[in-house]
Amino acid sequence: MDPDLDEVELPRGLALAWGVAAHPQQRGPKRELSLERIVDAAVEIADSDGLGAVSMSAVAKQLGFTTMSLYRYVTSKDDLLLLMGEEALGAPPLSITEATGWREGLVRWHDETMAVYTAHPWLLDLPIAGIPSTPANLAWMDAALGLLVDTALDAQEATAVLLLMTGHARWQAIVNHGYTDQARETGISPDELDRQVAEVIGQLVTAEQFPHLRVAIDAGVFTAESDPLAFGLERILDGVDLYLQARSEGAPAATPSALQQPPETDTFPKDPKVREARAARREAEKAAREAAKRVREAVKREREAVAQARERQAAARELQAAARERQA
Repeated sequence: MDPDLDEVELPRGLALAWGVAAHPQQRGPKRELSLERIVDAAVEIADSDGLGAVSMSAVAKQLGFTTMSLYRYVTSKDDLLLLMGEEALGAPPLSITEATGWREGLVRWHDETMAVYTAHPWLLDLPIAGIPSTPANLAWMDAALGLLVDTALDAQEATAVLLLMTGHARWQAIVNHGYTDQARETGISPDELDRQVAEVIGQLVTAEQFPHLRVAIDAGVFTAESDPLAFGLERILDGVDLYLQARSEGAPAATPSALQQPPETDTFPKDPKVREARAARREAEKAAREAAKRVREAVKREREAVAQARERQAAARELQAAARERQA
């Protein structure tokens, strides 16, 4: 580590993560409490019961110490959360750097990131409050950037690819975690859950209201065995590959522009008249859905009435036939 780092003013959490924070002085008999034990206990609680179960008092109780004794090592819960994330993330596996090419390496990087999220799903609940600043986070960044160092990408382009991979891995982990939670709560496998929901959606979605979605449902998109997220990752890498080819052939870098205010979209228009018209359209669509629902209910009642009438007619015919048999 750079010796000058000791002279840098760091927040307490970062100083602890980088190992340059002052440690509390022991007084009296030696106690078996340390920053490492505190963090390990907090990670264990989060792994078992989720991030919401982590508190300074819960960690202290698990370790058999008072809550105040923890504050001699970790001065706030925010610092504890930062250190928990650092501990759970750990160092990137060597298998990433052992890949034979940038594409294989990024896939390994993505899969290893997913493995971390699977082992510690509460990491997805930690807030993202800025650029990575802890050693483990930076080590994972460095591993990904190292895969692209021999390509035609400059530093900004390579970092943009890294962020693209990070976003895809995080989104896929969120989806997988949702399925896992639902399966644990209901005892239903993800495939069976998809099948049940697909059946319900298949009954609700009409070609008149959702014409394109209806075609997709009929094609079995909700129950297909293929993995759309894996397909998306491959197409992302295809795009990076094409960009790399263009750059190696002399194409200029498509450096991201400076951050700007989000552009106005049709979904969230700024013009008040457009918003009013949009609101009126939503109300009209809602009224149309309610009207369609009433039509469906009326058709259902009509069918039930017809069925009942037919049953009465059949019963009457049976009574008439029985009466004729008695007369005969």
